[in-house]
This record gives sequence, structure tokens and C-alpha cells, in this order.
Amino acid sequence: MSDQTRRILVTSALPYANGPIHIGHLVEYIQTDIWVRFQKLRGHECYYLCADDAHGTPIMLRAEQDGVTPERLIERIWREHRADFADFLIEFDNYYSTHSPECRQYAELIYRRLNEAGHISRRVITQAFDPEKQMFLPDRFIKGECPRCGTPDQYGDSCENCGATYSPTDLKNPRSVLSGATPIAKESLHFFFKLADFEAMLKDWIASGPIQPQMINKLNEWFTAGLQEWDISRDAPYWGFEIPDAPGKYFYVWLDAPIGYMASFQNFCDRAGLNFDEFWGPDSTAEVYHFIGKDIAYFHILFWPAELTGAGFRKPTAVHCHGFLTVDGQKMSKSRGTFIKARTYLNHLRPEYLRYYFATKLSDGLDDLDLNFEDFLHRVNSDLVGKLVNIASRSAGFITRRFEGRLADRLAEPELYAEFIAAGESIAQAYEGREFGRAMREIMALADRANQYIDEKKPWTLAKQPGAEADVQVVCGMGLNLFRVLALYLKPVLPGLTAQVERFLQIAPLRWSDVGHPLLGHAIAEFKPLMQRVDMAQIVAIIEESREGAPSGEETPAPSGPLIDDPIAPAIGIEEFAKVDLRVARIVKADVVAGADKLLRLELDLGGEIRQVFAGIKSAYPPADLQGRLTVLVANLAPRKMRFGVSEGMVLAAGGGGGIYLLGPDSGAEPGMRVK
Repeated sequence: MSDQTRRILVTSALPYANGPIHIGHLVEYIQTDIWVRFQKLRGHECYYLCADDAHGTPIMLRAEQDGVTPERLIERIWREHRADFADFLIEFDNYYSTHSPECRQYAELIYRRLNEAGHISRRVITQAFDPEKQMFLPDRFIKGECPRCGTPDQYGDSCENCGATYSPTDLKNPRSVLSGATPIAKESLHFFFKLADFEAMLKDWIASGPIQPQMINKLNEWFTAGLQEWDISRDAPYWGFEIPDAPGKYFYVWLDAPIGYMASFQNFCDRAGLNFDEFWGPDSTAEVYHFIGKDIAYFHILFWPAELTGAGFRKPTAVHCHGFLTVDGQKMSKSRGTFIKARTYLNHLRPEYLRYYFATKLSDGLDDLDLNFEDFLHRVNSDLVGKLVNIASRSAGFITRRFEGRLADRLAEPELYAEFIAAGESIAQAYEGREFGRAMREIMALADRANQYIDEKKPWTLAKQPGAEADVQVVCGMGLNLFRVLALYLKPVLPGLTAQVERFLQIAPLRWSDVGHPLLGHAIAEFKPLMQRVDMAQIVAIIEESREGAPSGEETPAPSGPLIDDPIAPAIGIEEFAKVDLRVARIVKADVVAGADKLLRLELDLGGEIRQVFAGIKSAYPPADLQGRLTVLVANLAPRKMRFGVSEGMVLAAGGGGGIYLLGPDSGAEPGMRVK
């Protein structure tokens, strides 16, 4: 990664202007916003552009249903989207709309250039037509009986029961969703983009590395099947841009949707005084990145680069795809209350809790993310409150009460501060590579180290010792300097919290280059609580507010209950057993738990990650005998909230014959190793 200033243009997929933003959408916008904020924090010239996708039949029909014009509908949705994004701290340099003069300008320009170069064909096709509504019907606006299994009320493109795919003309007893009338077949002239003209170019471009390796197999399937011509036209009535010199014909919404990236940037350039061609022209040396869901990869990896090339523009530097969001292991559901709108979440919880949780789950791959509410509560309370904010709250009071808010003139342990600085390069590489989960693990390992430092120095004990005043100032100043570094590393994820930290420390907005300059002899403000713990009642309130009556045909979730209480467990298959993640862990600390007869609190090193586990082994082991010992941890056991704190796994022990025996690997094993 070069230290030279880069020029970067970044986009996220355009949300459809037909409804509210929900937490599934937010995965992408939070991922992109974190990456953009990191680039800006590093000092690069980086712009984040987006817009509402404001055309298409569904918007036309929704406006008709609401009794408003399409213009009024998309204007209202645009304002709602803007507010939701802003309150989730997603900071666009420009948020625009595809229903704009700039989008029309570039859609017509690209079409004309493609047409003049011979990349547009025309032919008559037969489509389903609603005789009552007097309009052609998209596949999803036709329902009937599946031609394979006979299931009623299936859409015109695929059966939800047997999985068959087919043409709407294959449906038995078809009907229009709009009017209930039986569709008739009707011919119409349509316009097609000849994607196959760009097959060689696309293969060369993809081979140059702009796509994640996980996408290659899917791309090979598409190339093997042959690149098909793409229908870019729709017949009136249609809400969109009319095709030049083709009355009654409109650009299909997917034609002008990605062009919305260019339109939004042009609108920004006109206001900011930037040169559009320096980013989108064929000779551009800037970087252009698209962040999208894996479901729209076909449009962004094949059609979009081909359109740009055919029209004389540059191709994207890379297209970054991500997976979908599940909630508690299942698809989002209105009946279960897990189809959560952005605004519903914001009514109850701070946006940075979800930003951080998604960051812990995000990687550079295509795997789906799961929002597990118990894990969410634990991670926020343990990492952000129990580890991060705890560093400041344990140090700041001594500085303000005893030293008039002034930090010491020297660092207590320059070597430890140097370790925190040195960790920055690996964290930066993780951010750059979209491996946010790794970045969060490395940052929280540093937070553990800072808390360990404060535990070792015990400023609360030093404060009671005569003549130790200077030591208290140095120790607490060291703690706050380590906290400042952590706040800087987390600034892309937690911009609101970092702004609070900047006010508390009375410093200018943090930049990545500030990491090597500690605060010495510096005055800070009085500490005020930075973040509150999440309570399960807040999560329950979100679910209840999101819950609606289950639509007919929706699956009822299987009940969850306790494990079978049997002295001999029933047999399981190897696939089930393989789900248990057993890891070697080193016990770095063991403490007696006040008020508990059987428990010890263990801090376990999992090879860079520290876990807290409560284990019922007090009767068998004095705490001092356990420190440094290797044991085996069930690492993927869901965190369990106990009266004494959260237990983040389970150590393995054998019991019987009146004794408890902690299991451990042979010498030579290392923390983090998987037990096989």
C-alpha cells in the first residue's frame, strides 16, 4: 500500500426509491463508509457517491397506489433515505437521484455511442400484456400455477415450491397481479445491448484482478453459457427516461441505475470544482471502486464494464461484492420481528453499536453475515464498554482531580507506546483489504494490553501511597495516550465516539499521522461517560416494534429449548461434531469470583485474542496454579450472560471419582491451534 496520496472514487449500490432502508441494506453502506473514512483518515483524496435508484415499474405503480405522482414519491423516499444514512453516520460526499438531468445526459450519451458503434440491436419480441391496464407486464407481475408441480400463486419466472424456472407464458391459468385479467401475448420492438461484443475484453479485464477470487467460478459459468444480449428497453407506460428517437420506448431501469454513479459525481464536480474526466475518462489515473451485494454482480462485472468501454469511458478499478445478512441464523422476517428498518433500530440504540458489530463480521469475502442478538449485546458491552471506554474511565478521574486535568510530561513506558504504533501498519492493511474483522480483533487485543497495563500499575493503589503522586500522573497519562491511539484506529468505525474523545482530550480531529505524537503536558477536559451498555430490553423493543403478522405461507421457526438432559448423549454425526470449534488456549490470569462457591474467572489467550470464561473448577485448582497453563476451549460456544459477567466459551474438564481434571494438550501446542 503506497503512502503517496491517491485519488479515489467510491460508490455503493443505489437503494431503490420504493421503501425504507433496513439493516440488511446497511451492511453495504457501513462497509463502504468504513473503507472511505479510512482512506480519508490516511490523507487520500477520496469521494463517496451514491443516489436513489428512482425509475421502474414498481415505483410507477406504488405512486399510483399512494395517489401521488412518481416525482412526489421519490422525493419523499429520497429525504427518508438521506436521514437514515446520516443518522447511521454514513457520510456521502454526494447523495443524488437517477431521476436527474445529469443521469439523463449520460444515459443518452452512452446509448448513442453504443448505437453508433453497432453494439445495439433491435428485434420484435412477444410479451405478456395486461388488456385492462394496457401495459406490458414484467415477469414478477404475472402469477399462476407452476407448470411443473402445479403449485398455485407462483410468479412468472420461478416457482417457490419446486424451484423450477420458466417463462411467464408457461404458467397455467396466468393472471395479472395488477388487474387480475388474463394476460395476452403481444409483440413489441425492443432494443438490445450486444454484450458478447465485449467477451474478450471482459475476460482480459477480469484476469487483471478486479474481482474477488470467489466470484471466478460464477463468472466462468456465465461465460460457458454464453453472454446473452441484454434487453435495455421497456414500453410505455413506464417511469423512466425515453430513448432518443424512439417514441414510447424507455430505458430499462438497470440501464440508467449504474449510470447514476456518474450522474452523482458530475453533480458533485459541478459544485466542488472537480474535473469529471480525471476520474471517468479513458485516460484516468484515479481509482474507482464499486461496493455491491453479490446478487447484482452480473450487472456490475459484465454489463457495466462493457457499457463503459463501448461508450469510451474507463472501467472500474475493482468491484467488491459482499454477502447477505441473516438474523439469528435465519432470513429477516417480519413475523419474527427481525426485518428491522434502520429507523426502528435508531429509535432504541446508538448507530455505532451496529457499525462496530458489522465491522467485527466483515471480511473481503462473499460469506453471509449473521446478526446474533446475544452475541451483539456481548460484543458491544465487552469490547466497547468493558474494554475500550474502560481505559479512559479508569485513568481520567485521577488526572482531573489531582493534576488539574494535565497529563504528564513523559510516557511511562515508551516501548509499550511503540508497540501500539507498530500495530498500526497491520491494522491499516486490514482496513485497506476490507478485512475489518481482523482489524477489530487486533485493536481489541491492544485494548486488552492497555487494560492489563493499568491493572499492573494500579493507579488507585499508587494514589494512596505517600510521595507517589507523580507516578499516578505518569501511569494515567500513559493509559489515556494508549486510549487515544485506539480511538484513532477505530475512527472509521466509530466516528461519533471518536468525536466525543476528541472533545474530551481537547485535540483537533485525529488523523492517521497523529499516532506517533503522544499527548505530553497536555490539558484535557473533565471525563464524561462516552458509551452506555446495551440492555437486552432495548433489543426486545426493536424486535417487538418490527414484528408484524406473519404472511400466509411463511415458515414457523422451530422452537429452541434446552439440550437433552441425559447421562449418555445420543449419537451424532461427524458433520454435527465438526461444528464444535475446539482451540488451544493459554490461561494468562485466574481469579476467584467473589460471591461464587465454585467459579474461577479465567482470562484465556487464544493466540492474540483474549477471552473471559467462568469455570466451575475452584475446588480443584488454586488460581495461582493455573496461570500459564494450556487448556482446551470450546471457542464457538455462544456467550453466556451470568451474574458475574459474560462467559465467552467453555474450558474442557473431566469429572468423576470426586475430582475435577482440566484437560490440556501436550507440550508444544500453541494458543489458537485448532484441536482435531
